[in-house]
Amino acid sequence: MFEIIFFIAICGYFIQSVIFIIGAAKKFPVIEEKDLPTVSVIVAARNEEKNILRCLNALDKLIYPEGKLEIIIVDDQSTDNTGRIIDEFIATRDQLNLSPCRFRKIITKKEIGRLKGKTNALANAIEAAKNEIILTTDADCEVKPTWVFKTASYFQKDVGMVNGITTQAAYDSFSGMQSLDFIYLLIVASSTINLGNPISCIGNNMSYRKKAYEEVGGYENLPFSVTEDFNLLMAIYKLKKYKIIYPVDKDTLVTSLPCPDIKSLFHQKKRWGVGGLDVPFRGFAIMANGFLTYLCILLMPFFYTPLCLYLLVLKILLDALVLYPALRILGIEKNFRYFINFQVYYLVYVIALPFIVLFNRKVVWKGRKY
Repeated sequence: MFEIIFFIAICGYFIQSVIFIIGAAKKFPVIEEKDLPTVSVIVAARNEEKNILRCLNALDKLIYPEGKLEIIIVDDQSTDNTGRIIDEFIATRDQLNLSPCRFRKIITKKEIGRLKGKTNALANAIEAAKNEIILTTDADCEVKPTWVFKTASYFQKDVGMVNGITTQAAYDSFSGMQSLDFIYLLIVASSTINLGNPISCIGNNMSYRKKAYEEVGGYENLPFSVTEDFNLLMAIYKLKKYKIIYPVDKDTLVTSLPCPDIKSLFHQKKRWGVGGLDVPFRGFAIMANGFLTYLCILLMPFFYTPLCLYLLVLKILLDALVLYPALRILGIEKNFRYFINFQVYYLVYVIALPFIVLFNRKVVWKGRKY
């Protein structure tokens, strides 16, 4: 009986993996440089004194036509030196006068509707943004100089949202497994979006037309969620007016910092798990099949047969076939060396998360509780 259940789970896992590979491999046309839209980059920062300068220096290297880019940094009521660091950075750019300063800082002072935390900070910045396309990242992220240029080039007239892949800096086993976790989850997100059935995205590498944002009524018109990016994705999707795409493109790759310890990783995954409770049925189906597969792997020692071993090997090969081609496209195939760490981590993570979310849905995020 166990063999049959495991076999059924792996069959489902095989079908899913093939779909993920096909969807993530889709290519999209780009517009010419002369037709590039105006862009507002937004970064919401709260108590990021350790990370914000790295982010600002990367944003300062962005390549984009003169006069078509503004960068809005939101100090979301930080209680550390984040605000001062932003001020000093912008002041230095003004003094050097190397080129017109594209940076502008705002402070979250008002609450828009009933919005809280980061979502309110983003809403304040979008309200102040002057340009056609909104592109967001986080204060702990480092973007490539080509990030805005290539992302904006995907905005054909009928495209309302363009998402990008985020990885994490990988320098040891703990950070490396997180890096592969990000890539795997975002390959799933890319595939489902590109095949017309979105289930997730990530806000630190996300862009959309300001017009589309306004058409859904902005964040203030959406139900509160600790994963505001997913809420906005689904709202624009439900308009049935714009294409939403998710290219796997090394020129739009963003690198964030990994969680430094188990505690912070736990809080991150719990937040994602709570936010994931709002996914459509197809998302739950993917998660359920993954849970069943990993549960069978966990129980293998108690019901071992040679067939079970073959099924386990097949599952590992499928994960490699999903991950490695994407890593090569993104230019970070060296991170594949953490593949075994990722496999062990995922076994624990996929089995434990549903129980963690089931019994406690409180989330701690940036010093705030939700």
